[in-house]
Amino acid sequence: MAPADRDQVREAVAARYASLARAAQAGEMITDGDPDASADCAAVYPDAGDLPEAAVRTSLGCGNLVAVADLRPGETVLDLGSGGGIDVLLSARRVGPAGRAYGLDMTEEMLDLARANAWPHKRQSRYR
Repeated sequence: MAPADRDQVREAVAARYASLARAAQAGEMITDGDPDASADCAAVYPDAGDLPEAAVRTSLGCGNLVAVADLRPGETVLDLGSGGGIDVLLSARRVGPAGRAYGLDMTEEMLDLARANAWPHKRQSRYR
């Protein structure tokens, strides 16, 4: 793929996820194609009951990697493509106050959304 093509793909992906983040911040139901996917994604995260509803609602990956990760107190976690932040919040809970959970995303809009979702968990989660 030519560099110009890569740039166009990157811009299109960033625009799509920025749009989804803005919609989530406006309180809209977020899916990435399948309108029934949000309910399915929430079921994948049974331990997310006390997390902000917006974090659960904007989970676009639909995979709970934190459930199978052997995270321990004091460890550091980096979530690439962290979106609305659900995996970072769950990781922060597992690594505890001595650990750190970081989220990295390609759009400022998703980072803003994740920061808003992280407010009650601010000490342990960071977004860049």
